[in-house]
Amino acid sequence: MKKIILTGGGTAGHVTPNLALIPALREQGWDIGYIGSYKGIEKELIEKEGIPYRGISSGKLRRYFSFKNFTDPFRILKGYFQARGILKRERPDVIFSKGGFVAVPVVLAAKARRIPVIIHESDMTPGLANKLCIPSARKVCCNFPETLKYLPKEKAVLTGSPIRRELLSGSPLAGFKFTGLSSKKPVLLVIGGSLGSVKVNTAIREILPELLKEWQVVHLCGKGNLDASLSGLDGYVQYEYISAQLKDLFAMSDLMVSRAGANSICELLALRKPNILIPLSAAASRGDQILNAESFRKQGFSEVLQEEELTGEVLLSLIKKVHGDRQKYISAMNAASASNAVEIILKLLNEAGGH
Repeated sequence: MKKIILTGGGTAGHVTPNLALIPALREQGWDIGYIGSYKGIEKELIEKEGIPYRGISSGKLRRYFSFKNFTDPFRILKGYFQARGILKRERPDVIFSKGGFVAVPVVLAAKARRIPVIIHESDMTPGLANKLCIPSARKVCCNFPETLKYLPKEKAVLTGSPIRRELLSGSPLAGFKFTGLSSKKPVLLVIGGSLGSVKVNTAIREILPELLKEWQVVHLCGKGNLDASLSGLDGYVQYEYISAQLKDLFAMSDLMVSRAGANSICELLALRKPNILIPLSAAASRGDQILNAESFRKQGFSEVLQEEELTGEVLLSLIKKVHGDRQKYISAMNAASASNAVEIILKLLNEAGGH
């Protein structure tokens, strides 16, 4: 049986494309394993799929001063030797890496053992972890045409982002039943990312009295960000994180407010959902979400609100504007050329693994 090891973690964005590949890999008869961090979000998400999961030591390489910069290289080195041991025992035909710092020791260990590696870069420009991995990769998949200029020409493949099949088969009725909301008023779905966003959460909650006159709100606010004082508020439901029912929440939603992580916005495009993107600021990230959002704004798929300009009043005004012009955004998304990322990546994996 052909065998693949998937890797990637740190945020949900480094795991969801792997989750999208798993059903298709199973259909093709692949034996699947996963290497991630000991306690990252990837562990819970992958184990739910019944995939054998192995945790390794992981660290982070920071561009700013931190005392952890002195200890994390040792964690990465430990992770490298752990990954080598796992790969020696498992003897996979190919590695697929979605990035994040836990993937770096796995990819380097694969190179040392001469196991071919395929990498996927979701953002417009490669992050530091993937930059470290690209020299060891056979092919580098990407989401945006603009990314090709940042990658070695002989390795770059424009694939788009693998989308989980189940997201396309959600039921509005199931969504209304799960949330207890009504089908008689439009639904705004707010997603702050797997880690949540204090600024987005604050802005949404600030305008709830006005918002709830016209809308119902489903708020995915991130771990530890529930507001107990709002429990039971008519027309408003909040969750830390949703997995199984996410497809139904998407299906029932009329408009979405979201961070601009590459996987998230590709899902919005696939679902043809009018949306407002609030990218992480350059002060809190390397600025990749700003570039992702700008690409979608230029293509007419999204409206963009920079975090520095985010206030409840501005957000409320933009929600009204996008909902009023919703058909314009849907038409632009319908006209977009779509590629089957799962199919293209499977072909690359089969070629790399000698199948």
